Amino acid sequence: MINKKEDKDYEKKISIEEIATFCKRKGFVYPSSEIYGGLAGFYDYGHIGTLLKKNLENKWLKYFLGLNDNFYQIETSEIMPEKVFVASGHLKNFADIAVKCKKGHIERSDQILLKNLKGNFDGLSSEEVLNLIKRNKIMCSTCKEAIDYVGPVNMMFPISLGVGESTKAFLRPETAQSPYVNFKIQYDLTRNKLPLGLALVGRAYRNELSPRNLLMRQRAFNQAELQIFFNPSKINEHSDFESVKNYKLQVVLSDEREKGIKLVSCSDLLKRVPKFYVYYLAKVQQFYFDILKIPKDKFRFLELNDKEKAFYNKYHFDMEIDVGELGWTEMGGVHYRTDHDLKGHQEISKQNLSIFDEESKQKFIPHVLELSFGIDRIFQTIVTLNYNYDKKRENVILNLPAYLSSYSFAIFPLVSKGKVLDLAKEIYLELSKDFLVLFDDSGSIGRRYSRNDEIGTPFCITIDEKSLENYDVTIRDRDTTKQIRVKIKNLKTTLKDLLDGKNLF
Repeated sequence: MINKKEDKDYEKKISIEEIATFCKRKGFVYPSSEIYGGLAGFYDYGHIGTLLKKNLENKWLKYFLGLNDNFYQIETSEIMPEKVFVASGHLKNFADIAVKCKKGHIERSDQILLKNLKGNFDGLSSEEVLNLIKRNKIMCSTCKEAIDYVGPVNMMFPISLGVGESTKAFLRPETAQSPYVNFKIQYDLTRNKLPLGLALVGRAYRNELSPRNLLMRQRAFNQAELQIFFNPSKINEHSDFESVKNYKLQVVLSDEREKGIKLVSCSDLLKRVPKFYVYYLAKVQQFYFDILKIPKDKFRFLELNDKEKAFYNKYHFDMEIDVGELGWTEMGGVHYRTDHDLKGHQEISKQNLSIFDEESKQKFIPHVLELSFGIDRIFQTIVTLNYNYDKKRENVILNLPAYLSSYSFAIFPLVSKGKVLDLAKEIYLELSKDFLVLFDDSGSIGRRYSRNDEIGTPFCITIDEKSLENYDVTIRDRDTTKQIRVKIKNLKTTLKDLLDGKNLF
């Protein structure tokens, strides 16, 4: 098997096309409505991909909801009224700068600049983009005609509700607005306590001008976000900060980018950002390292400068992962959004969203710390980073953490009839009560192993004639191919130990 520690450039050799083909072939992800030619920027998760995605989402929820007993999950509508986006600023400001040639071909401004020039083009105005295009004589990427328009294009999808005098609404372009409009009722329902965390895992929609790179830039995508509402006077406090004060964060600071990744302790980072914010940076990094098992040399926090970050973000660090040929790619961000969001909704809705905090005897509009994660991007990343071709087995091995894999175990009856088959089905039904289990009795045992190695099943359980005599089974490890024999009466305990990371081979 290729060892990624020994061949650090291996994953860079894996193209987006190869991952896309693999994901479609194995039932992870494929273009939506493909029998009609598909629709750019939209993908469907197949039966294998859905299980992996749900495992990822469940791990995210368990981890982040576990950080505070006043953090809760909500589930909300994907369609919201127009006034929500007046208040949030999306109707006015949520736009990409597009360029259009004389023949009408449209392209994102940053993409056409990247194709022709070196540098970072985030935050440029339409006028600055046009000047760069004229100065460098950049032509349309499609037809090579001259560019005759540069300007903003709003990225939201409008919807008309009802008939006749319909109500104007929009598909939400981010999940964040849902917790904001739910804040007051949830604050009252959860006994008026801060900090209050509202977590949401759901879909958002953006009319991307140039969707690309499989799941990395879509028009319908999945987000996992935790919006933490807190008292701004306590931004330099966190009751659990001592547990992370010496923890090293991997950061690229906005004014020291030429130095690359620096290891900075949480205590030292307090010179730049407050304690409440730094604590959650640590927890986010620990999620990537301890839960997703992202290699440490593939992760960093990128601090955005004032020109790059949204105007309402006082502090903004993006989580980035080095993903094969894509290089460093944004996975999400940690954003201190101040009171911008609730203040905007209070103004437009005419509802009082300020609170009186009994503990501090203060009246204020809560501030928001946002932890935002792109689920689809993380999904593609963990598939890419765990995708290996084993020359000896002549097969792809997906070396996912066992608890993320679509199936925890696969059951193989060595004989597909009679008492061996009956016992295998009996074991399958019993294990299915506690685990995600796949039953496979088709083809040779070698082919069955290969199929499960490809989708990342960590352990395969074989039932044979000896199982009838000794009432035991064989368990085979995906990564090493080593096998152990286990009594059926001890099977559940052994399997739980394996999922907990114990090496029993």
